[in-house]
Amino acid sequence: MSFSIRLLCLLLLSAALPAAAQSIAFTKDNFGDNKEGLRDANRELKAGDDEYRADPPRYAAALPHFLAAQQFNPNNAGLNVKIGDCYLHSPTKTAALPYLQKAAKLDATADARTHYLLARALHLSGKWREAMAEYQQAQPVGSNTRNGDAETLTANDLQRYLQQCRNGQQLAAHPTRVFIDNAGPELNSADSDYGPVVSADESTILITSRRAGSTGGKKDPEGNGYFEDIYQASWQGKKWSRATNLGTPVNTDDHNATVGLAPDGQRMLVYVGTNGGDLLEANLGGSAWSKPRQLGSRINTKSHETSASYSPDGRWLYFVSDRVEGSLGGSDIYKVDMEGRTQPVNLGSAINTSYGEEGVFMAPDGKTLYFSSEGHNSMGGYDIFKSVFENGKWGEPENLGWPINTPDDDVFFVTSASGRHGYYSSDRPGGLGAKDIYRITFLGPEKQPVLSEEDQLLASRLNPVKQTVLAPAVAVATAQVTILKGTVTDDATKQPLDAAIDLVDNASGQTIATFRSNATSGRYLVSLPSGTNYGIVVRQDGYLFHSENFDLPAGAAYAEVVKDIPLKKLEVGTTIVLRNIFFDTGKATLRPESTAELERLQKLLTETPALKLEMAGHTDDVGEAAMNQDLSQRRAQAVVTYLTQHGIAAARLTAMGYGETRPEVPNTSKGNRQLNRRTEFKVTAK
Repeated sequence: MSFSIRLLCLLLLSAALPAAAQSIAFTKDNFGDNKEGLRDANRELKAGDDEYRADPPRYAAALPHFLAAQQFNPNNAGLNVKIGDCYLHSPTKTAALPYLQKAAKLDATADARTHYLLARALHLSGKWREAMAEYQQAQPVGSNTRNGDAETLTANDLQRYLQQCRNGQQLAAHPTRVFIDNAGPELNSADSDYGPVVSADESTILITSRRAGSTGGKKDPEGNGYFEDIYQASWQGKKWSRATNLGTPVNTDDHNATVGLAPDGQRMLVYVGTNGGDLLEANLGGSAWSKPRQLGSRINTKSHETSASYSPDGRWLYFVSDRVEGSLGGSDIYKVDMEGRTQPVNLGSAINTSYGEEGVFMAPDGKTLYFSSEGHNSMGGYDIFKSVFENGKWGEPENLGWPINTPDDDVFFVTSASGRHGYYSSDRPGGLGAKDIYRITFLGPEKQPVLSEEDQLLASRLNPVKQTVLAPAVAVATAQVTILKGTVTDDATKQPLDAAIDLVDNASGQTIATFRSNATSGRYLVSLPSGTNYGIVVRQDGYLFHSENFDLPAGAAYAEVVKDIPLKKLEVGTTIVLRNIFFDTGKATLRPESTAELERLQKLLTETPALKLEMAGHTDDVGEAAMNQDLSQRRAQAVVTYLTQHGIAAARLTAMGYGETRPEVPNTSKGNRQLNRRTEFKVTAK
């Protein structure tokens, strides 16, 4: 082929290719025929730059000006970079990607910072390979260029981002089996909604929102919506009620955010922006929340305390602080005894890393800790992890995986007591606003196919056995905890009562915790982690105490028990069942687990000197009636003997055995027979 022919072919080929895109400047040379539009666009550019170059930059305020200018001239590389950077600092970070991609196409010689910003946008969109390639292009950025996270970017930062992308590839290849559903317009608004906390039974949810109608009516000066307020909703069977503003005294003219809720929904932890960021506590007195009060100097310091969670018994508080003393780096998670005077304890390197930890939540089982971390094997920003405390130490934190976690910040995750549902906020396509509340349903492991162990011969294929073999159902793992809930009322009037509810470890006789039923509704809820023989004692001045027993062996699966408790006043003829009096089968020897109940009965008799009681023993109908009669008499006498040995006059006590003659319920099941085997007392004089 001659030189002239080769040249002609090259010219024809180049003519067929599109011209390389070029960045178009905001100048008269390019827009001389639209002077008015150019003037308005430059005015928007200047206004945007004033906000963008402020110290610190006001990205949310700059963005509308840049977008207005971009409508006039969409093909300016520098402007598209600024828009992308603003979106990377907004709740909708993934919106940055098309602008930064366009900027890179418009500028073939894009600088390292543009490649870095594009890498961040690709990373946040889960485009792992493309992000890694752009991070490699950003390597020359060095340590003197402002980025999305700090004023400087180092080689270590870039290596960390590359590792996060590799983590993301691995986690996304094996997604967690979940449904992630928007909680709907009842909870979510057109503005940012986040920080959900739920009661253990999922009957109540509290959220933080920046929607219109805030208590103070103030707007954030950085353009992030209204000041934060706390809202509440209740579960209506199939959906949440519409969230309502709690109003004063919980919400004020300043920022107010909820960070924790006691399992029974009676106490709430509130974050306020004073003193560098403090944690406060409010109580639900009847139907109204109290004014939040300070939690004290052991918890709140001049540093930033941002989130917290109660232990199920309410004694311990897990909280996040960026205090320097005792820190492993960034914000760490601490634990403190709310009833003691000891200083908080850092949870240690099993949980805390040299990066930030945030959004701590202790599950109602008392041993599963959920938290967010920038460390461990995060796929980007904060990822949600869980760790289980067993054998005196925290287990290896487990990333909850894709799609629960994303390359963006995933923080403030909570679960119901059952472990079937989780709640958190996220910025996802199709949402109702900037950030929305989502409900996660955990589906458990996928069913495995049932494989035949027979040889696959040709004859069997020609004459197949027509039998359907179904794989067994895969159980979804649930928490090892029992939720006991109900209403405390006056037995005679049926009116709700504000009563104390003691949670007792029968093995040690120690009171683990004390709760109260709601003064207005009488409702109560107690979280009972498996592995303990619990005594439940409900008491109120002027009433006889009521006891229940829950013996939950280690590993007992989740259960929810509704038990309404009518308290009886001290009247002649009143009968009270003592559920925490225990005997060995067929014997009348009191077991040690009975001690706490016997001491309560002794105290009642001591505090009421005129009180006289008949102790009654009852059995089920298993065995001969005469033997049951004798056994019940001996058991009643054993209780009387204990009381007389501990200072109660014998003349005040009578022992009666009724055998199988007075069942509470028909002896038709194992559970019913257990109820009929009981010890009770009847008031004979007062």
